[in-house]
Amino acid sequence: MASRSRLSRMLLLGLVLVAPIGFAQQVPGADQVRTTTLANGMQIIVWPDHDIPNVALYNWVHVGSRNEAPGITGLAHFFEHMMFNGTSKRTPGEFDQVLEANGARNNAFTSDDVTVYQDWFPRSALETVFDLEADRLQNLAFDPKVVESERDVVYSERRLRVDDSHQGRLQEQVQATAFLAHPYGIPTIGWPSDIRSWSIDDLKQFFSTYYAPNNCTLVLVGDVEPEAVFALARKYFEPIPAQPAPRPVKTVEPDQLGERRVTVDANAQTPLLQFAYHGISGMDPRRPAMDLLTRVLTDGDASRLHRTLVEEQKLAISADSYFSSGFDPGLVWFFLSLPAEGDAKQAEAEFTRQIERIIKNGVTADELARARSQALADFWRGLATIDGKAQALGSFAVLQGGYKKLFDEPRAYEAVTQQDIQKVAAEFLRSTNRTVGVLKSPPQPDDAQTKTGGAQ
Repeated sequence: MASRSRLSRMLLLGLVLVAPIGFAQQVPGADQVRTTTLANGMQIIVWPDHDIPNVALYNWVHVGSRNEAPGITGLAHFFEHMMFNGTSKRTPGEFDQVLEANGARNNAFTSDDVTVYQDWFPRSALETVFDLEADRLQNLAFDPKVVESERDVVYSERRLRVDDSHQGRLQEQVQATAFLAHPYGIPTIGWPSDIRSWSIDDLKQFFSTYYAPNNCTLVLVGDVEPEAVFALARKYFEPIPAQPAPRPVKTVEPDQLGERRVTVDANAQTPLLQFAYHGISGMDPRRPAMDLLTRVLTDGDASRLHRTLVEEQKLAISADSYFSSGFDPGLVWFFLSLPAEGDAKQAEAEFTRQIERIIKNGVTADELARARSQALADFWRGLATIDGKAQALGSFAVLQGGYKKLFDEPRAYEAVTQQDIQKVAAEFLRSTNRTVGVLKSPPQPDDAQTKTGGAQ
C-alpha cells in the first residue's frame, strides 16, 4: 500500500516488460552496467543511457511489511511518508523544494518486501540529489508533531484504500486468512490499532535497523558515467555507518491442507469474488510460466475467464489477476466483479471449472503464443525509458535473483512450453491450495415476513 504511488503489477511480477514478437533476443546493454559495493555495504548499480540528458534514481530499501510483527505493523509504509518530512539539516518540505528548483521530481512506494524511493532529474542535478538522499538516510528527523501529523495521514489512507473500499477490505481479509505463519499475512498499510499506537522509540529502532546503507541497493540509469557516480556515492553515502544486518525472516508458510473461505457482508451493489493461491518467489525459475498462465486466463478479451464468465455466460463484469513474486512465495490472485444481483455460487463454480480444465488439458499453442506476445510486448515497452530500465534493473537485482537475469528475460519467456504452464497450474491452482473470498450484501428480511413478525 503506497502513499505516493501504487506498486504496479508489473513491478511485483519483476516487470514483465517486451519487443518484436517471437524474437528470443538478449536485452542489449548488459556489458554497459557497472556495479560497486561501498565500504559500508551499500550496493550501487549504474546503467548508462545517453539518449537524453536525464537520470532515474531508485533507492531500494530492503524492508516491507514482511519485516514487521504484531504491534508495529505498517511501519515500513509509514516511513515512506516520513522520509519526505525533514532531517536535522533540512526542514519539512525542503527536500521537495530543492528537487523542484533543480528540475527534478520524486515518488516512492511500499510493498510486502521493499520500500523504494525514486528521483527523476537532469544530469546537472546529480550531486544535489546525492546530497539530499544521503542526508535523509542518515539524519532523518523524528519531530513528534510531524509524526502525529503523518500518523493521521496514514490512518486516513487506510480508511480510503481498505475500510471504504470493498475490494480492499475483502483482499485484506483474504490475505490474512491465506497466511497462517508468514508475515505476508500482514497488510502493508498496517492494522488500525498499530497505526494508532506506534511510539517514537518504535520508529527510531525500526529506522536504525532497516534504513542502513548495507540494507539498500541504489540504482541509476541515464546520462551518467559509472565512475563519476561511484565517486559521488563514496563522498555522500560511504560516511554513513553500516548497521548490524537485520534479523532474517526465517518463517516458511506451512503447506495449505484444504480450501479456506472468507465472507464479508457489505452494502455492495456489485458482489465480489477473490481467489488467492499460494505461489512462488521472485527467484523461482517458473516465474515466466506463472505469468503466461495468468495471462491465458485473464489478459485481454480473448482470455479464458473473460470469454467464458464475462462474454458468454455473463456471470461476471470483469475478471483480472496478478501474482506477487518477492523474497518468499506469495499469492496468485484472481478477482471477479459480478453484476448487481449476480450469483456468486454460480460464478465460483464456473471459475473452478475453468481452472480444473486448464489443469487437466493444459493450454493451446495459440493461447501460449498470444500470452507470450503480450508478455514480451509489455517487457520491451517497459525498457523504452530510463525510468522503466531503473525499475526493472532494481527489481531483478533485489527480488529476482540478480540484475543479469533481466538481460536474458526474453529467452526465458521463449523457453516456456505448454507442458510447463500445465505443470504450474496443476501444482499451484489446486482448490486445496486456495483461499476464497466473497463480498456480498447481507440478506434483507422479506417485507411480508417483516409485517407478519410485527403483527405477531
